Amino acid sequence: MTRLLLIGPPGAGKGTQATELAEAFGIPAISTGDIFRYNVKNETPLGLQAKAFMDAGEYVPDSLTNAIVEDRLQEADAAPGFLLDGYPRTTDQVAELDRLLQASGTALDVVVLIVADTDEVVSRLLKRAAEQGRADDTADVIRHRLAVYEEQTAPLIDVYSARGLVVTVDGLGAVATVTGRILDALAERGLRPPVASK
Repeated sequence: MTRLLLIGPPGAGKGTQATELAEAFGIPAISTGDIFRYNVKNETPLGLQAKAFMDAGEYVPDSLTNAIVEDRLQEADAAPGFLLDGYPRTTDQVAELDRLLQASGTALDVVVLIVADTDEVVSRLLKRAAEQGRADDTADVIRHRLAVYEEQTAPLIDVYSARGLVVTVDGLGAVATVTGRILDALAERGLRPPVASK
């Protein structure tokens, strides 16, 4: 059983590392963004509720986000463990995740905090925006998103640090290099992939 949480700023490579780690440990990478898109696309009852908020340009409330994550964690592929990316985002969601895991007699093993130099992240995201034709992603907008991330996630990092769960990893460098750093940090906590990692 391996239960991981990945936290990091936009542009730090969380999505890429989530995929690499999920493959290495043989567990699903659970991204709230992906879950929302799946539920909306398949018009599930939860998806239809979420779509109503999204169409109105509003945040999906914690209660609905919690319900969608709870539903996903109960699927068979998450039984041997999981990697969460993008949830929890608030201290209320931390409390709800605690409740969900306690109900199943489990807990998070490690919280991987990916850190990256702000200027480097900004240039990375500007490059991505140019490649994807996202003209609204200016340096100012990106820096604002990074500031919001810092403000919102700092309390979460404090909570998990107090529990001794956080390992901090430098997210800059080649994908394989960063994956190696994370695997080394996890190994120090006694977590090693059951399958050969790349």
